[in-house]
Amino acid sequence: MLIPLTPLRCLIRAVDVFGSRVGIISGARRFTYAEFGERVGRLATALVRLGIRPGDRVGYLSFNNHQLLEGYYGAPQARAIVMPLNVRLAPEELAAILRHSGARVLFYEPDFAPILEHLRGACPAVEHWIGLDDNYEELLRQGSPERADILSYDENSIAELFYTSGSTGTPKGVALSHRTLYLHALAVAICYREPATVAELHTIPLFHANGWGRPQVSTMLGTKQIMVRRFEPQAVLSLIQEHRATDMSLVPTMAQALINCPGRAAFDTSSLRRVMIGGAAASPELVGRFEEAFPSAECLAGYGLTETSPVVTTSIWNGRPYASEQDRLRRQAMAGWPIPGTEVRVVDAEMRDVPRDGATIGEVVVRGDQVMDGYFHDPEATRAALSEGQWFHTGDMGVWDDQAYIAIVDRKKEIIISGGENISSIEVERAIAAHPAVLECAVVSAPDEKWGEVPAAIVTRKPEMTLTAEELSQFLAGRLSRYKQPRIIEIHDQPLPKTGTGKIRKLQLREKYWAGKQKRVQG
Repeated sequence: MLIPLTPLRCLIRAVDVFGSRVGIISGARRFTYAEFGERVGRLATALVRLGIRPGDRVGYLSFNNHQLLEGYYGAPQARAIVMPLNVRLAPEELAAILRHSGARVLFYEPDFAPILEHLRGACPAVEHWIGLDDNYEELLRQGSPERADILSYDENSIAELFYTSGSTGTPKGVALSHRTLYLHALAVAICYREPATVAELHTIPLFHANGWGRPQVSTMLGTKQIMVRRFEPQAVLSLIQEHRATDMSLVPTMAQALINCPGRAAFDTSSLRRVMIGGAAASPELVGRFEEAFPSAECLAGYGLTETSPVVTTSIWNGRPYASEQDRLRRQAMAGWPIPGTEVRVVDAEMRDVPRDGATIGEVVVRGDQVMDGYFHDPEATRAALSEGQWFHTGDMGVWDDQAYIAIVDRKKEIIISGGENISSIEVERAIAAHPAVLECAVVSAPDEKWGEVPAAIVTRKPEMTLTAEELSQFLAGRLSRYKQPRIIEIHDQPLPKTGTGKIRKLQLREKYWAGKQKRVQG
């Protein structure tokens, strides 16, 4: 029996199996899965009555809330494409995405009303501008709570469109099909721990990399989903305490913020069971500090990209005994091993596997059910990213071992080549992060007449702690080979610049050193 694969089946299961369960918590509002399903049906039929046709793009300019989560299902049910936008982009960046995508509808939170005049003038193709307030509720009243006829959907049609953050160049639209999203949800579901009792915080913005895949898999499993409108450490701690949250996902900067949040001990966070760290490489020290600060929680790393829906690997225990406590933390901080339905290799420039010795560096390539169909309206970029046998080139450099554990060592374009030696900026960052006075850091390349380029470290101190460049240099002397040690160390008290998804803007930090030089670093 062939039934189309679509994330709409995740919603239908939630309604049929968990209909009376409170599934969505957004601010003061609560919805059972039956109520959520009805709202999705009303949104889908209302979009059709607006004249939305199959394949039309439906944009969202919104923080995490129930309306955006409804859009994850309502737009695809209307056979349209949901397109969450990065709310931290500049107005002209948003306008460029809206023009490139050809979006016909934009839902927006009232917070963004001040930039609407600019967007309206710059994006004449957008026909409907709908506020996520009373206007949205009026739109739902015009729809009807119809259930999707699954058999009539094309599983290979695009369901979601995410534009990359642009931290490495011009944003590209990652097109994810119904089939891709459903199979990704099934694979990630296998990794859930006691899903019947999970209460998950949506700490990752839903506009970022399919919300790390949580909107589909959490709905399919009927878990309680708690929307985190904006990541503010004390607010997150309060939500954990109020809703007895068990699971959440964090980028490393978020994890650091929670560990160092003033008054953290005053909150009851004993319900936490599992925290996934991704979006950037974690360190064993960070994993250890988080588990010390939140002793009920298992802290694990993972790896993925927008182009892979996004989860590729996870560091969930694979059944082999750890050699020591240090080995446990080291492995939990690694990207880990592939989720079901996914093949991962580490290869050289000729697509030959590098030795599985945990030391030889190669590019990570991925083939699996969750890999994108391509970049929207960009066949050249699609051909460049997908090679023989449909292997997706991630642009990330890594090592692997005999257990198929992957460790990411750097972005391909961020490897520092100093005097002919390859230096992993991530390895140096991990060594710096081990210092107890370091809040966050970034290591980038800086020009050098003798060596070509050398590591430069930009470090933020923890509040009320002292640290000098000389002290940090002495600390690193016993932890890094001499050629890997930063030749430039800047110590600051201000946070490092970040993208809308919490990643440190390394390109911006590098350009300070390379401005006016003959060689320009491409991020």
